[in-house]
Amino acid sequence: MSVQERKQRERAERERLIVATARELAEQQGWDAVTTRLLAERIEYSQPVLYSHFRGKREIIGAVAIDGAIELAAAVRAAASGAHGPRARVAAVARAYLDFAAGNPAVYDAMFQLDGGLAFARDDTPEPLKDAFAALKESLDAVAGEGVDPGLFTEVFWAALHGVATLTRAGRLPPGDTARRLDLLVDRLAVEP
Repeated sequence: MSVQERKQRERAERERLIVATARELAEQQGWDAVTTRLLAERIEYSQPVLYSHFRGKREIIGAVAIDGAIELAAAVRAAASGAHGPRARVAAVARAYLDFAAGNPAVYDAMFQLDGGLAFARDDTPEPLKDAFAALKESLDAVAGEGVDPGLFTEVFWAALHGVATLTRAGRLPPGDTARRLDLLVDRLAVEP
C-alpha cells in the first residue's frame, strides 16, 4: 500500500469516526450538545483536523443524514422483501419506517428536521436520499392505483408516515394508538387493485 493510499484510508476512517461520534452524542444528548469542540475532544483530534473534514456542524449533520438515508433504505427494502402481497408489503414498510424514526431520533432529525445543507427533490439531491425515496416508491408502486402518479403517491404516503412519526415523538399523538393509525393509513392508501 502506498503512502497516499494509507493517508486516504486514514482520512476516511477519521471522517467515519467524526460522523459516528456526532451521531452517538446527538442520540445521547441531542444535537445542541454536538459542538465541534466536544467532537474534537471525543475523537481525540484537534478542531483544525475536524475542520479539514467538515466545514462545521451543518456538514456533519448532513453526513449523519446521508448515513441515515442509507440505513432507512436498507430497512425499508428488508421489510418489503419479507412481506407477501402488496398490502402486507406496504404495512411492513410503514412499520419499518416508523421503527427507524423511533429508534434513531437524532438521525431522523438530521434527515428531516435540521439543516444539513442537503437538497431534497432536486437534481442535486445526494444519491442516498434519492435511494431512500426510491425504496419507499418500489414498495408502493403496486398499490398506487390506476392513473395515479406513483411518485406523487409515495410523497403523500411518506408525508403521512413522517407526520405520525414526528407527532408521536413530540407527544402530540398518544403512542399507544400508533398501530391503529398505521392500520388506518394502510387500509386507506394501500388499496390493492
